[in-house]
This record gives sequence, C-alpha cells and structure tokens, in this order.
Amino acid sequence: MTRGNPSVAMPSAAAIMMRLTLADFDYALPPELIAQAPLSQRSASRLLVVDGDCRTDVNFVDLSRWLRAGDLLVLNDSRVLHARLLGRKESGGQVEILVERLLDHSVVLAQLRASKSPQPGSRMRLEDAVDVEVLGREDEFYRLQFAGDAADLIERHGRLPLPPYIGRAAEAPDEERYQTVYAREKGSVAAPTAGLHFDQKVIANLREKGVGIAWVTLHVGAGTFQPVRVSDLAEHRMHSERYVLPQATVDAIAATRARGGRVVAVGTTSLRVLESAALDGDLIVGAGETALFVTPGFEFRVVDMLVTNFHLPKSTLLMLVSAFAGLDEIRAAYAHAIATGYRFFSYGDAMLLHRRLPQ
Repeated sequence: MTRGNPSVAMPSAAAIMMRLTLADFDYALPPELIAQAPLSQRSASRLLVVDGDCRTDVNFVDLSRWLRAGDLLVLNDSRVLHARLLGRKESGGQVEILVERLLDHSVVLAQLRASKSPQPGSRMRLEDAVDVEVLGREDEFYRLQFAGDAADLIERHGRLPLPPYIGRAAEAPDEERYQTVYAREKGSVAAPTAGLHFDQKVIANLREKGVGIAWVTLHVGAGTFQPVRVSDLAEHRMHSERYVLPQATVDAIAATRARGGRVVAVGTTSLRVLESAALDGDLIVGAGETALFVTPGFEFRVVDMLVTNFHLPKSTLLMLVSAFAGLDEIRAAYAHAIATGYRFFSYGDAMLLHRRLPQ
C-alpha cells in the first residue's frame, strides 16, 4: 500500500503553548568538535545515554548493556549513492550536481550549482564521461535525463557526497566508513549516520542478548542538509523522502509489544518511517513518501528508544530529538557533550535516548 504525503504533524495543545521558534534550537559548538574523519573502529565511539535528567557516559560497544532481551532494534538499510558529479555545461561553465533521487532508470532529481541556471533542453557533460540533458526545474531541484542507466552511471562515475561540514573531499576509506555495515538498498545521498557505529561485534552482542533486529528503508535526500530559514516553525516545509516498511517489520513490532519489549529506532530516519506509517493509528505496511516534521508536542506512537548522533544547531533533526527526549533534557545533554569533548555530526559520537513520557 502506498501512503500519501504526511507533512507537518498537527501540533498538540502543549506544542502551541510552548510557541517555540528557531532560536530555541540553537547552541554554540566549538569547531574542533566537528568530527572530520571516522575513528579507526566503528564501535569505538562514545555513547551518551539520556534518560530524563540522568546522563551516563559509556562506549558504543557496550550498547547491549542498555537493552533487554525481547527489545527490537529497527535499522535503516539504505545505501549511499555516488551522488556528487562535477562537469561542464555546453557553454563551458562549471557545474556541480548532487542527485536527490532516482525517478526512473534514466531520470533523476538533483540539486545543481552553476554560475548561471541552465535552461530546459541544455546539455552537460559530467566527470568527462556522462552526458545529461536538463528537462526542467522543480522548485530548487532540476530534472535531469541521463544517456543510459542513471543508477549505474552515477555509481561508476560519481563521487561519494560527504556532508558540507566535513572540510575535505571523500577519500578511499570513506567508501567503506560512510556506509553502514548492513547497507544494501541504493538510494541515499547521505548516510543514516546513527548506523555507522554498528559493527559485527555489536550486532552479535545484541543478538546474543536476545534483542531482535528488523529493517526499514528510507532514502535520505539532499534536503537533509538544507537549513531551516524561518523563525516560525509552522512555516517550515520538509523535503519529501521515500521509504519502505516491510510486513516482517510490522509483525516484529507487534510481537515485541506482545512480549513487553521496547522498539528502538536506529537513527531519525528509522523513527520517521515508523511514526509516518503510524500517523493514522495502526502501522501501515508498504512504500510511501514522508515529509514528516517532528517538533515538541508530537505524539509518538511506535518508538520507545532512539539511537542517534549529535545534530546541527537549528536543524529539524535537533527538533526531532528534542520532541522525543524533552527540550530541556536535550539542551542539558548537548551542554554536557560539549563540555566533555564528544565528537559531533556524521562521523561523531552517539546518543541513546529514552522517550520522555507525557507529563
């Protein structure tokens, strides 16, 4: 079944009373805490466990200590595309492409950076190997026609798109480390970074303890790096992203609930799939699109705990985790993380958040 396009969730009375603005989600981060490269071992990262006012500093390899037999871990198996391509227009001007999504076998939606916007019908040559025609524009994105199988050409000739806050080009080690060990469904332009901490040892420890594992797919779009540009959060509109929620995962969640276990989402992407699919009450199986924007006051229906990285100031992801664990609790946790030298963003450290229960 294909769902519609859930957008901004209707705010609760509590959210309306809070009247939060963009400034409420700002914080000062020393630049040296922005991780520029991964650690030598995935699970060597630190883990800040947040349960209300209680904060505990541990290592990610010890994640299984904080979960119980009968809990269910939900992972996003999306794989990052080589979505960044450089080239030239017919006029000779330089152009940079960041693929947002594949529309069919030869057409993509992409962000495009050039000195002058290309017109429909114009052509470009990317990476001295790929011919592309501009079909048209959709808001800030361009619809591009590839001369062949777009996914194959992108993978063979494109570059891994590291986030803009990593001040270097992708290198050979990033080909492995900017993918999760379980990535399999090609389609993202940014990694579901909470999953980068998992290695086979961590997964084996979880299985040995009796923690179940289930899968969703959400292909992260280039819009994940777009800043919120409005002070009034009600005016912000999220970019839509594709997801798949399998029947097996819905069944696993039902079984987890029946045995009194907890649903633990790995990453905000997994959480957004589950909560988007449950907006009408019951979880709805299938493929769909989500533009779900989660802010404080949102009613969570599925997820009990969340594994996540540290997020950018004034970002929609920081708003999501504040909704999940509590705004004051997240502010205190981030202040603690900065004071104790945690590493931030994609290649940084992680948090394990307990959902804050309604007061």
